[in-house]
Amino acid sequence: MARISRRGTQADLAGQDVLDPVLSVPAVNVRFVSRYRLSPTPEQELRLLEHCAHARFVWNLAVEQHSHWRWGRAAAPGYNEQARQLTEARAQFGWLRAGSVTVQQQALRDFAKATRHFYAGTHRKPSWRKVSRNDGFRQVAVKPEHVRRLNRRSGHVWVPKVGWVRFRWSRAVPRNVTSYRVSRDRAGRWHIAFAVVPGVIPAPGNNETVGVDRGVTVSAALSTGELLSVPRLTPTQQRRLDRLYRRLARCKRGSNRRSLIKRVIARLIRRRTDRRKDWVEKTSTLLASRFDVVRVEALSIRGMTRSAKGTVVNPGRNVRQRRDSTGAFCPTDGGSW
Repeated sequence: MARISRRGTQADLAGQDVLDPVLSVPAVNVRFVSRYRLSPTPEQELRLLEHCAHARFVWNLAVEQHSHWRWGRAAAPGYNEQARQLTEARAQFGWLRAGSVTVQQQALRDFAKATRHFYAGTHRKPSWRKVSRNDGFRQVAVKPEHVRRLNRRSGHVWVPKVGWVRFRWSRAVPRNVTSYRVSRDRAGRWHIAFAVVPGVIPAPGNNETVGVDRGVTVSAALSTGELLSVPRLTPTQQRRLDRLYRRLARCKRGSNRRSLIKRVIARLIRRRTDRRKDWVEKTSTLLASRFDVVRVEALSIRGMTRSAKGTVVNPGRNVRQRRDSTGAFCPTDGGSW
C-alpha cells in the first residue's frame, strides 16, 4: 500500500497498485529519523573515518561469506556465528581490536536485517560497500546524557572512541533517542541521524480525498488543480555543472585535479539533491495534513525516462516528449516522486 508519512519522512510512492489509499496511522516498527550536520575536528574526523572503515570491512566480510552460499550447501552463517567470528578476529588483529566493538557488531546486525528484508522480497540483495560512497556507522544504547545542548545553534554528542562531537542544533532533538547513525556523503559532509519511535499523529478529520498524478514535466498534479514541480539547480549552477563535467572528461584518471573536480561536482549535485529531498518532505507533510485520504498513481518515473536515454549509435525513443521544461531528463537521484 502506498503511504505518505504524517511526520514528513520521504514518501514511498513507487511500485504500488494504482490509486491505493493512504493510511494516516503509522506502522508498528516505524523509526522517525531526524538528521543534523556534524562538525568534527580534523582529529575527530580521522577517528570517524576509522569507524566507517571498520563497519565497511565487517559488512563486506559478511557479504563475501554469503556470496559463497549455493543451493544444497549448509546455511550461510547468521548473526550469532558472525559475532563469534568477530570476537576471534578482534583477539587476533590489533587494528580491529582498537576500534569500537559496538560499531562492528551493529554492522553485522544491519547486514542481518538487510538479508531478512531481501528474502522477504522488500529490498535488494545486500551488496559491497565502497569507500566515500557508503561511509557511515550506527551506534545504539544511546542515553539521554549522551546528547547535550551547548547554545542556541549547536550541541554535542558522545561517540565511542571519539569523544564529544559538535553538531548544528537546527531543530529540537527528540528526548527518547534510541540510536543514531553517523554518515559522510560524497561531498565530504558529516551528518548524524537520531532514531526514535514516533507517536501517532491524528488525521485532520475533514473527510477530504486527493488524487496525485505523477509525471515527468510536472512532478505531481493534484486533483484539486494544483501543479507541483521538483526544484532544480539555477541556470547559473547548471551551466557551471556542465562545464565541470567537460573539465572532468579531460582530466587524467588518478590525478589530483580530477579528484578536486569530482568533489566540486559532488557538492553541486548534493545541493540539488538536498533541495529535492526537502521538497518531498514538505510536500508529503502538506498532503498528509490537508487530506484524510491520499491516492497515488502507480507510475515508474525511472521506467518512463529509461527509453529516452541512449547513445549516439542507439538514440533514445520519444526524447522530446520525455524531457522537462529545462531540456533535461527527469531526475532520479532520490528527490523525485
